[in-house]
Amino acid sequence: MTGSTARSPVGGHASLLGRFEEVARAALPRLTADEGTVVEHELAVWETLAGPYPLPLAELAAVAAAVPERLYDDSARVLLRMHEIAGSGNHQSCLSSLPLVRACFDLGLVPQPGSDTGSTPAARAELIVGRGHIAPSFYAERYVRGSFPFTPLATLHHDGLTGVVDRAWGFGNTMRYSLGVGVAQAVSLAWQLRRRGERRKVVCLAGDGELHEGITFECLRFAHEAGIDNLVLVVDANGKGIEPLRAPVNQEYLSAYLGTIVDVDGQDSESVGKALGELLDAPGSGGLLCATQKEGHSFRPPADPSAPLRRPSFATGSGRFLADLQQSTDRPLAVFTGDMAARFGLAGAVEYENVGLAETLSIGLTLSLPADTLKVVATDAMYYMDSLSMLTEATTSTRNLLVLAGRSWGAWGGASNALNLLDQIMNTRCYEPVTEAEFAACVTRLLTEPATTHVLSMVDARFAEPGTDCSTDIDGAVWITPPADGANLDHAVISFGYAGVLVEEANRELGLPHLHCAALRPYLNAALTERLRRCRSLLSVEYNGVPGGFGEGLRARHLLPLTVHGVTGDILNCVHDKQLTRHGMAPAQLAELLRELRDPVSSGSPA
Repeated sequence: MTGSTARSPVGGHASLLGRFEEVARAALPRLTADEGTVVEHELAVWETLAGPYPLPLAELAAVAAAVPERLYDDSARVLLRMHEIAGSGNHQSCLSSLPLVRACFDLGLVPQPGSDTGSTPAARAELIVGRGHIAPSFYAERYVRGSFPFTPLATLHHDGLTGVVDRAWGFGNTMRYSLGVGVAQAVSLAWQLRRRGERRKVVCLAGDGELHEGITFECLRFAHEAGIDNLVLVVDANGKGIEPLRAPVNQEYLSAYLGTIVDVDGQDSESVGKALGELLDAPGSGGLLCATQKEGHSFRPPADPSAPLRRPSFATGSGRFLADLQQSTDRPLAVFTGDMAARFGLAGAVEYENVGLAETLSIGLTLSLPADTLKVVATDAMYYMDSLSMLTEATTSTRNLLVLAGRSWGAWGGASNALNLLDQIMNTRCYEPVTEAEFAACVTRLLTEPATTHVLSMVDARFAEPGTDCSTDIDGAVWITPPADGANLDHAVISFGYAGVLVEEANRELGLPHLHCAALRPYLNAALTERLRRCRSLLSVEYNGVPGGFGEGLRARHLLPLTVHGVTGDILNCVHDKQLTRHGMAPAQLAELLRELRDPVSSGSPA
C-alpha cells in the first residue's frame, strides 16, 4: 500500500525525494525546531545524492549516512513522535511489539538496507511480519540504528510513508486486505524451504488477536500434519485486538501443533531475543508467547479544550439507530461483530457479541437463530471479504439478516468492485444510507422482505446529515436539487450514497439538477427514466468502484446516456481527506466536473 503509482519507490536518481519532499514540508508546522532543521538538511542532501539505488531502503540509508546526527536514541520516543506528527495511527499496537522488533534486529532477522527481501542464504532465519500495521516500529528502530532518515517519519499516513508492511520497505510480507495472512505466508515459506532441503527457519511475528482468524487455525493444522518443523511463531500477547480478548491464548492448543511453547516477558527485548535465539537453535518448530501491554487501539492527540467538539462519524451512530429500532419494533435483536464495536457505536447502546477477528464466525452464529430475530453482523470494510463464502451460505437460509459494513476507503476493502461484489450474492441488496431515516427505512424493508439479506454500507466519515433523503422510497430516487418543473433536462447529476453528500456540497453554488439514490440498484419509474434518457449531459457519481457499480448499472439497465465517475483504483493508505482527493471525490474536484457538465464547450472538455 504505497500510494500513487506515479510515485514509485524503486529505481532512479534520488527516486524517493519526490515522494517525501512535498509531504514533509507540509508537516513542518507540526515539527519541533530541531526536527524541522534536520528535515531541511536531509532534503538538501537528498538533492545531491548520486543514484540510482537498487532498493528504497538503500537510498534511505544513504540519506541517513549523509546526515548522521540522530534527534532521538530511543525508538519508543520516535514512534510517539511519528504518531503525534501524523495525528493518527496504531501507536499502542506498534509500542506493544517494539521490544519484539528490537529483538529481531539484534538477532539479524531484519533485512539490511542493501539486501533484497527474498530468501538470502546468509540470513539466520526468514522473518514474516503478520502484524501488518506495526511497520512504524521497524522504521523507528531503523532510525535509531542509523539506517533511516527522519524526513519519511514525518509523512506517516499523509501520502508518504505507509503504516502497513510492504515488500518495498524491507518486509517479506505484502499483507494488504486482512490479518492472518502473515501466518499463511510463513507456513508457505517454511514449506517451500523444507521442500528444497534448506534448514533455515521461518519466524512469524503475530498478535494474539490475529490468531482468531480462521486462516491461522487452518495454517497451524496444515503445518503440523505436513511435518513442517522449521516454523517459529512469535505472539505479541497483549490481551487485546481492538477490544479486550475474551480469553488468553490457549498454550495447549499451540503446543499441540507447534511443540515447544515458551513464555517470556515481551516488554524486555533482551529476554525476547534470548528465548527466540534458543528456539531458532533448537530442533523443530516452536512458539514464543510474549506478554506485552497495550492501551487504546487508535492514536488520538490530546483534544484542544478550546476547539469545538468533532462531529462523530456516521457509522458510529449505528448502535443508537439499532436501539431505536429495537424499541419501536420490539423485535428480538442479536448483534455480532469482529472487534468493531467502537466503529459502530455499539457499546452502551445494544447488547452485542464480540467474536474477535473471526469474521466467518460472526456470520456463522446467525445461521440457527429464530427466524424472527433481527440478526446484525457489524463488520469492517476489509473483514467481510474473508467471510463471503459463509455470507453466501447465510443468504440462502437465514431470515432477517442485516450486514453493516463500515468503510472509510473509497474502494471498499481493496478490490475496487467489492461493494458491487456483495450485490451479486444470492438474495442480497446493498444500500448506503446517509441519514438515520434512510437507515431505518432499510431495516423496515428487511423486516418486510426477511428472505433478502440487506447489506448497509456504513460510511466512517464525519458529515452533517442532508436535509433531503430517500427514506420515503429507499429503492427509488429523490431530487436533492430539483430541476425546473416541466422543463426538459439539459444536464443533471445522479449520486449514490455518501457521494450524494459530497455532490451536494460541490453543487451549492452551481445549482445543477441533482438526483440521489440510497440503493446500489435503484428502481426508477418510467417517467423519470424517460426524462433522464433525453438529458444532453448526465453524470453519475459514486464513492465506490466503477466496474459493475452504481453508474454502470444504471447505464446498462435503463440505457441512460451517462458518464460514470467513481473509484477506479485500489485502496490507498492515507487519511480520509486525501482519499477523497486521490479518488477525485473532493467537493472542489466534483464542482469542476459539474461545471464541465453544465458548460462542456466553454470548459474545453467533453461532457
